[in-house]
Amino acid sequence: MGAELEVTKRLQQMILPKPEELEIEGLDISGYMEPADEVGGDYYDVLHTDGITTLGIGDVTGHGLESGILMVMTQTAVRTLKEVREYDPVKFLDALNRTIYKNVQRMNSEKNLTLAVLNYSEGNLSISGQHEETLIVRNDGKIERIDTMDLGFPIGLDDDIASLISHATVKLQPGEGVVLYTDGIPEAYDIHKKQYGVEQLCEVISHNWHNSAEVIKDAVITDVRRHIGKQKVFDDITLLVLKLEAEQPNLIKV
Repeated sequence: MGAELEVTKRLQQMILPKPEELEIEGLDISGYMEPADEVGGDYYDVLHTDGITTLGIGDVTGHGLESGILMVMTQTAVRTLKEVREYDPVKFLDALNRTIYKNVQRMNSEKNLTLAVLNYSEGNLSISGQHEETLIVRNDGKIERIDTMDLGFPIGLDDDIASLISHATVKLQPGEGVVLYTDGIPEAYDIHKKQYGVEQLCEVISHNWHNSAEVIKDAVITDVRRHIGKQKVFDDITLLVLKLEAEQPNLIKV
């Protein structure tokens, strides 16, 4: 079993987006994932096709081999739908859910996952799927928290969720962006059982928003680790930061 877990863990790490895949013109992106156990159930991805950047973030119930396999299945399904240019949020998540549901049934598993899929292009951001809150960060560091409970349904729990899928749209200006995370961050607790919380996450993001996506990501992870201290980490920690590059002033040649 230990060998199987190690193989699955390596496969998970292999399918995470490589640094060069995050180098998308006009965007500053940084991602982080650390599993609590040998194999975690968190998922994130960044895919770019035809000028549309797709962000995916999810959290499979539990940990271990089954969760890790379901995470890999989800990544493959998301990439497949992206490659066939399916951008309708209802059709996208409905097809993905049916794929995962049928595999979960074949596995005789009770696993499912929360999953949010975001599409960005030319200042327009579309958000669909049920997951943690999506954090929209404005130029001044002010954060708008978007509840995703009504934008979807857990993936793999039911064979037909089309009627439960919706989407929200947000306009982003240069210098603004979005932060995605799994519950391993707000629910991380210290030795006194105090949770880190979304409010603290927002405070760190807001305070550091003038920096690059990489610095923002590092600031959050450092603060979460400070909060946890010597306490054991019980859940996967995943964070994804996307920031639109600020407009450059026009240079006038003399």
